[in-house]
Amino acid sequence: MARVGRIASAWRYPVKSMAAEPLESAPVTLQGVQADRMYAFVQAGSPSPFPWLTGRELPAMLRHQPRWSDDQRPRVLVRTPAGDELPIDSDDLRLHLERAAERPVYLLPNYRGSFDVAAITLMSDATVAHIAAASGTPEEPLRFRMNFYVETEDRQPWCENGWVGHTLRLGDSVRVAITERDKRCAMITLAPHGGDPLTRVLTVVANENEAMAGVYASVLTPGVVRPGDEVFIEDPA
Repeated sequence: MARVGRIASAWRYPVKSMAAEPLESAPVTLQGVQADRMYAFVQAGSPSPFPWLTGRELPAMLRHQPRWSDDQRPRVLVRTPAGDELPIDSDDLRLHLERAAERPVYLLPNYRGSFDVAAITLMSDATVAHIAAASGTPEEPLRFRMNFYVETEDRQPWCENGWVGHTLRLGDSVRVAITERDKRCAMITLAPHGGDPLTRVLTVVANENEAMAGVYASVLTPGVVRPGDEVFIEDPA
């Protein structure tokens, strides 16, 4: 095995396109990080193969903060930018989003996760830092919405390209097959805290790496991943 580096941080997104939840211990199942993208809001009547309501249609989605509550039963509550906390399945939250987005939506629970391509996403901190420096923008990893950020030993940007086709071991037991690069869209121009879109972030990614940043992976062996865990390529060339 060849050491790549270590896990810098771990995240999940209980509601697709809403804010991230930091994890000190990330349970990884064969379906991905447990409860990641468990809920999504769908644009009712949309004929698109990508019908979800996301930050592209409503940038304020990114400033809605989900959290798990165990008051009576495990459930997700969402804090709106105005500070209201609403149950994920409430009419109040759905109507709030409909008014903001100016379109009808409905909640889609999906216990396997509503993923774009694959269940796990990873990105190196070197790539995050390089994109920020090259675009003259703040270094904000969360704009890329990855599950795991890897602090690499070689500090080379775009090093994830070389992981495709290989198996990574994350920590003691989790093994993932890196299947393809992550093709990026206007979502990465949106900062998680709000503000105007920074299109030069996407311009750098497009010009330097064919609009790809980060990689997708499928889980081969489940387990638990924690920040600080070592990352290895099991089958280096």
